[in-house]
Amino acid sequence: MWGLLLALATFAPAVGVSLGASGASVMGLASPATTEAPVSTPAPRSSQAELSAGNENGTSEQHVRIRVIKKKKIIMKKRKKLTPPSPPVTARASVTTSPARTFDLPEKQEPDCPPLGLESLRVSDNQLDASSSQSFGLGPHRGRLNIQSGLEDGDLFDGAWCAEEQDAEPWLQVDARHPTRFSGIITQGRNSIWRYDWVTSYKVQFSNDSLTWWGSKNRSSGMDAVFPANSDPETPVLNLLPEPQVARFIRLLPQTWLQGGASCLRAEILACPVSDPNGLFPEVPVLGSSDTLDFRHHDYKAMRKLMKQVNEQCPNITRVYSIGKSHQGLKLYVMEMSDQPGEHELGEPEVRYVAGMHGNEALGRELLLLLMQFLCREFLRGDPRVTRLLAETRIHLLPSMNPDGYETAFRRVGHLARGPACSFCRGARSLLGLNKPRPWQGSELVGWAEGRWNHQGIDLNHNFADLNTPLWEAEDDGLVPDTVPNHHLPLPTYYTLPNATVAPETRAVIKWMERIPFVLSANLHGGELVVSYPFDMTRTPWAARELTPTPDEAVFRWLSTVYAGTNWAMQDPDRRPCHSQDFSLYGNIINGADWHTVPGSMNDFSYLHTNCFEVTVELSCDKFPHENELPQEWENNKDALLTYLEQVRMGIAGVVRDKDTEIGIADAVIAVDGINHDVTTAWGGDYWRLLTPGDYVVTASAEGYHAATRNCRVTFEEGPVPCNFHLTKTPKQRLRELLAAGAKVPPDLRRRLERLRGQN
Repeated sequence: MWGLLLALATFAPAVGVSLGASGASVMGLASPATTEAPVSTPAPRSSQAELSAGNENGTSEQHVRIRVIKKKKIIMKKRKKLTPPSPPVTARASVTTSPARTFDLPEKQEPDCPPLGLESLRVSDNQLDASSSQSFGLGPHRGRLNIQSGLEDGDLFDGAWCAEEQDAEPWLQVDARHPTRFSGIITQGRNSIWRYDWVTSYKVQFSNDSLTWWGSKNRSSGMDAVFPANSDPETPVLNLLPEPQVARFIRLLPQTWLQGGASCLRAEILACPVSDPNGLFPEVPVLGSSDTLDFRHHDYKAMRKLMKQVNEQCPNITRVYSIGKSHQGLKLYVMEMSDQPGEHELGEPEVRYVAGMHGNEALGRELLLLLMQFLCREFLRGDPRVTRLLAETRIHLLPSMNPDGYETAFRRVGHLARGPACSFCRGARSLLGLNKPRPWQGSELVGWAEGRWNHQGIDLNHNFADLNTPLWEAEDDGLVPDTVPNHHLPLPTYYTLPNATVAPETRAVIKWMERIPFVLSANLHGGELVVSYPFDMTRTPWAARELTPTPDEAVFRWLSTVYAGTNWAMQDPDRRPCHSQDFSLYGNIINGADWHTVPGSMNDFSYLHTNCFEVTVELSCDKFPHENELPQEWENNKDALLTYLEQVRMGIAGVVRDKDTEIGIADAVIAVDGINHDVTTAWGGDYWRLLTPGDYVVTASAEGYHAATRNCRVTFEEGPVPCNFHLTKTPKQRLRELLAAGAKVPPDLRRRLERLRGQN
């Protein structure tokens, strides 16, 4: 077997393992369906193309063809280069190479090094440098994987690092600040709606002092390795180094790029820290948590298993149930946590967290799985905060609203981890462990959008019924609230038709909302660091963004500020913006419609169709963070998750009862003067009305009863202010009930009815 592998290594030279490259193979293997056109180039660059040698005047000569890809058009550049090769020289530093090493068989690599942190912002802007930049908005600090550009090219927030056009030897440099074992690079092109720019091949160099550099070598030839890069702007392409290198600095040197475009890229570096026994460098910050929880990514089966384990560990406070199925038949599991799971207790509010609406935004999913573990463990330990929370609140955790989308993202990572198709190197891959799917990279290989939609291609956050438009039209006609209610708007007829484009996941969540009297909710997303609140849809038709507040603007701003103010990452004064907007200027909260319009959002639907107040929490710049970042993300969000749940105690709460029978009145309307949005009581007559501190005039009304009004004061003290009502039946209602029961009409009721007839 070793002889076979030696032969394979001889006939299959490679620069490492390249994952995600379309058509481009490892060094020495050309794409079978390309055309070639020799073009001279002054830049001293080699390529992933063929190398041929000849003799002229006693020296060997190599013809190096460089592939530049533009859609289906490929241009080959040809130049001459004398050997033995001299060390490549960049514009700013001399370069030396380490001794060439030739391997008959690839040693077992360590591709499991986590991301260094360009995408997650653990790498700061001042750790990035470049040979040149076209503008500040295209500076090295923008060369982060998955970074998104603003709408305008040329502003301060462009979508990549781009070298100047006249820069003949461009490079992007990362300072790890500590001795680091570099094992791989992931690249993308430029994110832009106006331009197409991406690098098609690059070299890699390393240094310990930023002055003396050595390159990554091809095992078979000993030449500098040229790595195949991108063939479109967005697909991430992973290259593992032939041999991991220990250094402080790493440089990416683009060799070729799209014809007519610029040398632009976004990148993430895979790197492991190296011990520093002499203490020559500052101590590496440790990402971690003191909580002993399951910090890893969970696919559907692992998620289901973990939820079952939590239920078995804490059977008295947990219940696992399903609210429906996805398009692919995966169940939408919910973990209920309360001191009386399975039943609604009179006066106990219901709250929920929903995650995974977009399947590739995986952090919310893992945070809810961590939250249920944490609540179970702390309850068993007798933690007073958790004990009170579970005694006074019924909590529902839906970690994956879009399990099909998550599985797509999860499998995509595993597929790319296997590497490109290669019939002759399966044995070597088996030795390297590359035939097993490893979802260790997180979103570094998933990209920005894959797995976002459900299996039908529906964006679930645009799939709820648009109740905003009929409400606003009725308000413009002066019909609200006398003719058209300002709450619990019914589903439009078109939305209930059998052929309506409504995802099964959406229908399941709507039925869940209608079945349980939720008061408070948060929808966990990823890709930014901000809390957005309703309305999410702009009131002006076709407006891309516009401040569109609800009547409960004060409450929503309070709720948003509570989460943002207790989230460690959002409160970091030194953090930089994720993409193109600095939300820290606004306290890390924003009105959803003032950010970008989202018709059919779950937040707006929840507010207009039910009693529930819901915000969206964008948890992290990285949608699918690496597993080693989960402990820190948990610490960033743990207190915020608990504090937000406790806000259900803010405002007033009570029970609306029949004055004669003391029976709770269901569907009674609770109206607050000055706020054009009402809530209703649950089936037992209990209600909760979120309000900020202040004095309020509150009216309770129900069909067949006289309305009652009272003053209620909300203070800053913890706990809802009791505000109960006893309603008296109207004479007509009492008469209906007596006649229905076959009883005689009492004399006092008969006299009152006669007086009413006389008035008419």
